[in-house]
Amino acid sequence: MQTGFNGHEVSIRYFHGGIAGITGRPTMGSWVVYGLGSEARNLPAYMVLSDPGGPPVDAAHNWECGFLPPLYQGTVLRPQEPRILNLNPPPDAAGDVQRQNLDLLAALNRRHLAARPGEADLEARIASYELAAAMQTAASEALDVSREPQRVKAMYGLDRPETREYGTRCLIARRLVERGVRFVQLFLGGQPWDNHNTIRTGLPAICKRTDQPAAALVKDLKQRGLLDTTLVHWGGEIGRLPVCEGELNAQAGRDHNGQGFTCWLAGGGVKGGMTYGATDEVGHKAAENVVTPNDFQATLLHLLGIDHERLVYHHGGRPQRLTDGRPARVVRDILV
Repeated sequence: MQTGFNGHEVSIRYFHGGIAGITGRPTMGSWVVYGLGSEARNLPAYMVLSDPGGPPVDAAHNWECGFLPPLYQGTVLRPQEPRILNLNPPPDAAGDVQRQNLDLLAALNRRHLAARPGEADLEARIASYELAAAMQTAASEALDVSREPQRVKAMYGLDRPETREYGTRCLIARRLVERGVRFVQLFLGGQPWDNHNTIRTGLPAICKRTDQPAAALVKDLKQRGLLDTTLVHWGGEIGRLPVCEGELNAQAGRDHNGQGFTCWLAGGGVKGGMTYGATDEVGHKAAENVVTPNDFQATLLHLLGIDHERLVYHHGGRPQRLTDGRPARVVRDILV
């Protein structure tokens, strides 16, 4: 991979929004849901699993819908229970009472919307209220990992303190995909891979936290026959330089490198057991089969059955595309 930029935010926005450094653009998840719609009737089509350590670098820009209608915004789950606040009604407002209230609200909303056609924000708010009511049962069931077999919990590392939290989110991600959620993202708080110093201890610690759950997710999807129709992407926005930052001692680290780094893909029509591309001899710059974020986006959309040139939303007086940053190609050599 190569972004050509060494900063976090500029590269994150390139990966998610298609143009380096530009805020206010829809992210990949929003574009995918805009293009394909939702399979899940009782769950959001685009869900984000946040980290208890706080938001990732660039925070909500990672899942914003930009100039697309708010309906395509990512829905963020809390990092601890309850993952969705106020999901269940109080006992005195449940059952028939709630159904009657919701029916009345829906009728009033339809009347209100009919007098204000084309109000995307209003449409999204009404849709979110209706979805919230439908989620009361579906979301509670989807987010409950307690009924998973012990062997599955152990595979994800829920029995180990260092992997329990991330493993739980990976398991929830599988349960959401299984129930038709179109696009699921997992984030780590801040950027724990940003090892400017103490890399000898910092890097093994984050690997120990994430490696087993990530592998379990791929294995679990495959066992359930879901991997062929699910693309798993693991990666960050930049890599690290192949040289030491600071003195070569216990405090040493490595600085940013957007010129050459790695991500991995599994399932979803991608060949297994291969590598694509290579850096120069010192590991600094992508030198063979260079892939940009726009190439990645074009390939992702292709695997989902979408031509990146034809997925268009008219805004600002012109047709907008996810892959507007640079010329983009589908990386066909990695496809089955």
